[in-house]
Amino acid sequence: MKGEFEFIEELKRSFGAPGGVLGIGDDCAVIPVGGDDMLVSTDMMMEGTHFIMDRISPYQLGWKSAASSFSDIAAMGGAPVGAFLALSIPSGLRDSWTDGFMGGFGDVSREYGFPLLGGDTTASPDRVSVCVTVLGKAPHGQCKRRDAARPGDLVCVTGTLGDSAAGLDVVLNGRDLTEAARALVDRHYLPRPRIREGIALAGCGGVHAMMDISDGIGSDLRRIMEASGVGFSIDTGRIPMSGELASYCRACGSDPYDFAVGGGEDYELLFTVAPGIEAPVAHTVIGRTVEGNSIVWNGSDKDFVGFDHFKGR
Repeated sequence: MKGEFEFIEELKRSFGAPGGVLGIGDDCAVIPVGGDDMLVSTDMMMEGTHFIMDRISPYQLGWKSAASSFSDIAAMGGAPVGAFLALSIPSGLRDSWTDGFMGGFGDVSREYGFPLLGGDTTASPDRVSVCVTVLGKAPHGQCKRRDAARPGDLVCVTGTLGDSAAGLDVVLNGRDLTEAARALVDRHYLPRPRIREGIALAGCGGVHAMMDISDGIGSDLRRIMEASGVGFSIDTGRIPMSGELASYCRACGSDPYDFAVGGGEDYELLFTVAPGIEAPVAHTVIGRTVEGNSIVWNGSDKDFVGFDHFKGR
């Protein structure tokens, strides 16, 4: 079976965007509207693939569905406009479940300024499916894309990486809920999209390529590499990780880099910036862009590949 990214590339070749419009292949479609660019993105979450019903509360699912979708707008430096929600649910679910789900969705929507403007609801025979479409805007030509990295750029990330993937490991393997493990589970279920940071980075002329970290940098760096035609030299020892991740990995004998590089759903920002330019947000420099089309993981003998939704790894 072809992988997720191969499928997307086939779609990109088959469905060309109109002139002046950025279509398939980035975090959002970009449509010029007056003096602004309208940003549009759609994300799905399917029971059994993205979440396990008896291991996530309705509130957590509502929050995560909204936050992960809003992160696509942050990835391109857009400001919030609104959201649309399509929800398919089995008839057996109680009203308390939908109330909890909409409570989580509503809280993150209000915090980040994405009003719910519409959508659709339908019955499902057995599983919950969530589809969120988000709209954002940026001054024309200012949004950040994946295809703008240049050789010699610094490679940077916001926040810490690997917490969400480790939180999923806690859930799937029934680990003891130590203080560190609880914090990791919260990072997995209650992510925080970097809307404000994205807007600040979009206004910095020295920032070139940018995207959010949804499938792990082992995968997401490759997306920038393919779009921009550059390679990467990454110093794995500089990848930022939390104390909770380090503590959890010591306790369970795991390699923290498997989570921080190969894991996903951190929803931090990955960006490249010209040397000598101070990015206007808190960040960590983890490497440089180089000529070529490969990634060198300095300090590790692994080739991290991240997550592919179609292949499950």
